[in-house]
Amino acid sequence: MGQLLIYGSYGYTGELVVAEAKARGLAPILAGRRAEALQAQAEPLGLPWRAADLTREALDTALAGVDVVLHCAGPFSRTARPMIEACIRNKANYLDITGEIAVFEQAASYGEKARAAGVTLMPGVGFDVVPSDCLAAHLKRRLPDANHLALGFQSTGRTSHGTATTMVENLDAGGAVRRGGKIVQVPSAYLSRTIDFGLGPTGAVTIPWGDVSTAYHSTGIADIEVFLALPAGARFGLHLSRYLRPILAAPFVKQRLQAKIDAAPRGPTPEQRERSRSYLWGEVTNAAGERRVSRLQAPDGYTLTAAAGVAIAEAALAGKLPPGFQTPSSALGADFVLTLPGVQRSDDP
Repeated sequence: MGQLLIYGSYGYTGELVVAEAKARGLAPILAGRRAEALQAQAEPLGLPWRAADLTREALDTALAGVDVVLHCAGPFSRTARPMIEACIRNKANYLDITGEIAVFEQAASYGEKARAAGVTLMPGVGFDVVPSDCLAAHLKRRLPDANHLALGFQSTGRTSHGTATTMVENLDAGGAVRRGGKIVQVPSAYLSRTIDFGLGPTGAVTIPWGDVSTAYHSTGIADIEVFLALPAGARFGLHLSRYLRPILAAPFVKQRLQAKIDAAPRGPTPEQRERSRSYLWGEVTNAAGERRVSRLQAPDGYTLTAAAGVAIAEAALAGKLPPGFQTPSSALGADFVLTLPGVQRSDDP
């Protein structure tokens, strides 16, 4: 088996990924920008480490002898491109845990270069977007001529610093859906609907989740929306944000919000993750009006990210992933998510 490098290993999610890799018998190289943090993390674990910023020279040195990179250092809108290019140059498979639409589309644009180099590019190997991508592929399998896909999420968990930082950076970005095969920018909370995730009907609004990009690559369905279940107050806040975009875009506003994030706990505790569950819903329809609905129940999103990311890294190390740009389901199939601990799927008749 080849060599795995985990970049951003000392972040909240990175630490969970490292722990999962160790538990599965792997000995990854830990990497990131800060040598002190890497040394403090790696030495007690008996793991090698390499400090590197995102410059070309530093990354080429860090990736020497590496077969797979599992990139955990966001926001990926800043960090993905240099790492993707370094992986292609050094013939290392690229995986990351992003949920950002622009990063998925960026990675897809490198697909032919990656295929020519014989390496895989698979962003979104965590909660973003493994369960939803596999659910989309399963629904396409149930209704092969589907022309519309809606996906939805409901979670009882908290967010980490990294997730919250990405949310702050995109506060003024609005929303996105896919229409006629094209990604279309729309206002925040563009559509609303009531969804039963298995816990009873609840209100949800559209969000610019990564599946607006990836589900199209996985299924070919031309019209896609992704919904998030939120309390009424939060849904109202998203609607209101449409009219506050200039304010939300102001650097001082983002700086104030980031300061609050930095002062909060890094992420949910192990006990909080253990109590948390994630619920996913999906619906496809076709031109004849036929409809199929399926659901997933899964562990906390961070727990699932560690399990899915390391499982996909193992598949990459074993040479089981096709080269070029891939989604989790295009490379590993719609049922891959069911191999992860604590995941269950159900279909409406």
